[in-house]
Amino acid sequence: MLSGISNAFRVPELRKKLLLTVAILVLYRLGAYLPLPGIPFTKMLSQMQNASDTVGAIGVLNLFSGGALSRVSVFCLGIMPYITAQIIMQMMQAVIPSLAELAKEGESGTRKITQYTRYLTIGLALINAIGYLFLFKSEQYGISWTGTGLPDGLMDVIAVVTMLAGAILIMWLGEVITQRGIGNGMSLIIFANIMAGIPRSLISSVATSDMGTLLSILVILITVAVIPLIVYLERGQRRIPVQYAKRVVGRRVMGGQATYLPIKVNTAGVVPIIFASAILYFPAQIAVFFPDVDWMQAFGNAVSSGWINWVLSVALIVFFAYFYTSMIFNPEETADNLRKTGGFIPGVRPGSATAAYIKSTLDHITLPGALAMAVIAVVPTMLFTFTQNSLIQSFGGTSVLIMVGVALDTISQLESQLKMHNYEGIFK
Repeated sequence: MLSGISNAFRVPELRKKLLLTVAILVLYRLGAYLPLPGIPFTKMLSQMQNASDTVGAIGVLNLFSGGALSRVSVFCLGIMPYITAQIIMQMMQAVIPSLAELAKEGESGTRKITQYTRYLTIGLALINAIGYLFLFKSEQYGISWTGTGLPDGLMDVIAVVTMLAGAILIMWLGEVITQRGIGNGMSLIIFANIMAGIPRSLISSVATSDMGTLLSILVILITVAVIPLIVYLERGQRRIPVQYAKRVVGRRVMGGQATYLPIKVNTAGVVPIIFASAILYFPAQIAVFFPDVDWMQAFGNAVSSGWINWVLSVALIVFFAYFYTSMIFNPEETADNLRKTGGFIPGVRPGSATAAYIKSTLDHITLPGALAMAVIAVVPTMLFTFTQNSLIQSFGGTSVLIMVGVALDTISQLESQLKMHNYEGIFK
């Protein structure tokens, strides 16, 4: 592994990508500590951190912003507006035919959809920024702009514009990582946010009670034991045998070999977890508009935690597993490619029968993979509800699934880049 990492830094192009990715993540973490202008920082920090340590909506939103919300920083909106915009655009492609056709136009269509996603992200970020302003000025936190020397209305505008600019900058940083760095920028930012909260959660867990140290060690041991299971789930495949017919081209006999078509058990990766989390935390984001309306706060907290959250999490993870798999894997196109290259599945007729067979296999292996992800995601959340141990929240199933999934995807990209330069991968 160490030799693989050293080989990565020997390739100039790959070294630049790695250093760029690290530099952007460091810049993002610095922005998470930069407070909004005019905020009474010490007062707000203590109040927001106390709220973020609870099981409610604020605690969940703070976890996925990497603590930026509890610090009332310029990056307190986090990556969630961008993720929500991507979810909306992908679901609209399944509903609006013109967007679906645009997605099939190749690079030009992808650029247009990306542009629409950016506009939608800005709109959602503006709504969230106004909501957070209502939250900060509510009776619970009650910030005031006294001492700034500027009118309250102007300070409100400055706070909203600063949060909006922070969300736009996060979106840009994520896209730069995806285009010029290593890995998926959106996933890596979420990965950095979760990792950033672990040290504070560990300290808080140990200090909570006499059993805090023992419980923290137990949580870490269980997490270490679960990681191989997640890796096994991520790497699991169903291999469909494929036979290629013999063809005579001139004086040469082509084809005749046997191979297989690999279908991953978890084709969608960590996307269902991220999408489900974004959908479930959206009511909490809306609830910040109405900090003094009890039923809105109760609804946001109920969807963000408790048995309603557990049931919806399982349902949404399974739904998005099927939804995203259907978007990235097309059985009809795969069957057509096999037919054109002279390949066939033994015992299955080429064409529509092959497409139906592949689709049936895909449906059958997607369900157990999605249910396994849902169980790993929900069980730690249930334990956190009963124990209130902050380390369980940081090392929860959703967090571990995202961290392991993102790490595996990033390592896979790094290995492919190394093999292009005739080097061995990270793992031999």
